[in-house]
Amino acid sequence: MSIRTVAGALLHDLPRFVRALGRGRWRDMRNRAERVTADGRGVRCDWEFTSDLHIATVFPRAGAMLMRAAFSEWPIVLRDDVTTQKPDVTFVIGHRGLARLPHLLMTLKSIAGQRDVSIECVVVEQSMRPEIERELPPWVRYIHTPILRDDYDYNRAWTLNAGVEAARAPIVILHDNDMLVPARYAAECAARVADGYDFLELKRFTFYLDEETTRRVFESGELPPPVPSTIVQNLQGASIAARRDAYFDIGGFDESFIGWGGEDNEFWERGELGGRAYRFGYMPFLHLWHAPQKGKLQGNDAPAVKRYHELRNVAPAERIRKLRDERSRVRAR
Repeated sequence: MSIRTVAGALLHDLPRFVRALGRGRWRDMRNRAERVTADGRGVRCDWEFTSDLHIATVFPRAGAMLMRAAFSEWPIVLRDDVTTQKPDVTFVIGHRGLARLPHLLMTLKSIAGQRDVSIECVVVEQSMRPEIERELPPWVRYIHTPILRDDYDYNRAWTLNAGVEAARAPIVILHDNDMLVPARYAAECAARVADGYDFLELKRFTFYLDEETTRRVFESGELPPPVPSTIVQNLQGASIAARRDAYFDIGGFDESFIGWGGEDNEFWERGELGGRAYRFGYMPFLHLWHAPQKGKLQGNDAPAVKRYHELRNVAPAERIRKLRDERSRVRAR
């Protein structure tokens, strides 16, 4: 790292970082050229895609301090079971393969630790034959969506649509299998829906763990010390909450996205159309390390990402109409 980079972070980023943490406003921290809008609870990133928090890259200790402050306010609680009679919130998780099974099981522990709201979780496995059903905790509901060949690229949208169909709660959280969540996440989603919102993005910072730290989490079954390898802002997708009826009103997820990338962004664009989408992030999330998903290293050349850029040329209202018509035809068969 160059002397100029370090000097720039000391001069421009460190003073703002110290002020933000000193005031207990860790969520206000941002890169020097970025702008955020606040609503009194969280902040909205006024730029389109993700960015890494620069000061945490230059000074890892600053990242550790930020992570400690964030999770002190919004702790993660790990539990092994849930007792649910009538859920208020359903977590829906799509899954493929055994490599991510440890990630899924840790994610489920954080979901089981939800407080102040009744939850359930539906895991949808997409594979030729069931592989993980017997590995899941008894409180998790399991769905299998079979594919004809092992080399069929993962279709996350299909798994989410199947899971939301089976959900028993009026609120659903479309969640990845590698993301640990604070104990009040589902309760906060329910509160924002009660405020009148249909779609929610509550993530402020996503703290990415490295491979070694993630391995220790799996071995110990406990959370790591605050040493993130990367802190990401404005992460779109990975965990989106929605009213279940609003989810279907906009057509659900578009199953034409096959492989990595794009489906969350496209879904959110349709969700924003009615003006009842909340995107002021104020909660931290913890991302477990894994090898890059097939297609991710292709970036904008990934087929699903290209599909997203094609659909951006179509008005969201037209996309909604098409997906609702497709859904009606399928249900009529």
